[in-house]
Amino acid sequence: MDKHTPAEELTAKLLKPGRVALNVLALCFALSVLGRGLGDSFTVFLKPISEEFGWDRAQVVSVYSLTFLAGGLTSPLIGRLFDRSGPRTIYALGLALLGGAFLFASHAQSLWQLQLSIGLCVGLGIALIGNVPNSILLGRWFGPRLPTAMAILYSATGAGILVLLPASQMLIDGIGWRNAYQLFGAVALCLLAPLLLMPWRLFAGGSPHIAKKADPDFIDAGWTLASAMRHHTFWALFASFFFTAVAMFAITAQIVAYLIDAGFPPLQAATAWGFSGIVLLFGMLGISTLDGLIGRRPSVLLSYGVSIVGIILLWLLQYWPNYWLLTGFVVCFGSMIGSRGPLITATALNIFRGERVGTIYGTISIGSGLGSGLGSWSGGLIHDWTHSYNALFAFALVNVVLGLIPFLVVPALRR
Repeated sequence: MDKHTPAEELTAKLLKPGRVALNVLALCFALSVLGRGLGDSFTVFLKPISEEFGWDRAQVVSVYSLTFLAGGLTSPLIGRLFDRSGPRTIYALGLALLGGAFLFASHAQSLWQLQLSIGLCVGLGIALIGNVPNSILLGRWFGPRLPTAMAILYSATGAGILVLLPASQMLIDGIGWRNAYQLFGAVALCLLAPLLLMPWRLFAGGSPHIAKKADPDFIDAGWTLASAMRHHTFWALFASFFFTAVAMFAITAQIVAYLIDAGFPPLQAATAWGFSGIVLLFGMLGISTLDGLIGRRPSVLLSYGVSIVGIILLWLLQYWPNYWLLTGFVVCFGSMIGSRGPLITATALNIFRGERVGTIYGTISIGSGLGSGLGSWSGGLIHDWTHSYNALFAFALVNVVLGLIPFLVVPALRR
């Protein structure tokens, strides 16, 4: 067994487990801000790229779809690699891949080059520094407070949107989309050196106060992927991840373009959607707080209801483009867009705790990746076929309803 380095032993003596846990949470949050911000920034790049190459909406959105599809399909492998090699290797690979992918994308001349770089490689890079490894790492440090920690982690999506969407629009306006991608790549590679110098053995060890046993309502404390997949809760969580992601990403991939088509200036549209990052934090913390007060199922169902209201307000914006409706949409849809994620993740990590939790949770996360990819790609196709957003909003509403059904019918999720 590897021993701690002198620097790590000194850090362990100076910092109590609670402080180390907060440091781990801050690191995971920062990595998620970077990853999700870079991924969702494509919604701002969509119009300038399509205008330069003359591609239709479905072709351009296919790049965004591949980003999340690649991350989702590789989640089990990332979870298994985390179980075997630890966080240092995972995060370093992620930053290196992101840096190289954005530098390559800045010289793209055809659709397949963007699909390879921004689609597949950025998708894999985001996954390597994203929710699967971060959730497993936080699970080693936060016991009963894991839902709150997960809410803070998932709110990084909103922080990334808030910071990087307006920044991306300003970079595109100032230096063009190609130079903006070059800057993204350079920043990712520059962050690699300080990341490697962190006390990873200390971070990976986990808190000595957290029990390493499964939820007492479930029999097996030594879950394998095969045994987990035979349990109905596994597929309920998978389905909830899948349908919710389809609904959310069918819309988010085109929100900035939709707002511009509705009559809002480009920077204003990007900034308005960027402000969803602020309300997202409050939404996630609010739903996680309600989870402890009124229970998981009522909290989750409430979040789905507010999301439905947000989609309806967005639909109305094309007919009455005013700031009241825009604010209502950002508050309702933006605050709830990822609010189910922390609770679903905490449920999965609590039920399937064990040595293979990374592989199991990574496999469940395939649902989110498949749903994100299918949702954004389908949204682009629906827009091209109908030349309207109405069918797209109906498609999203149907999938929201399908996403909440497991919390109505599955006993383990109703408790």
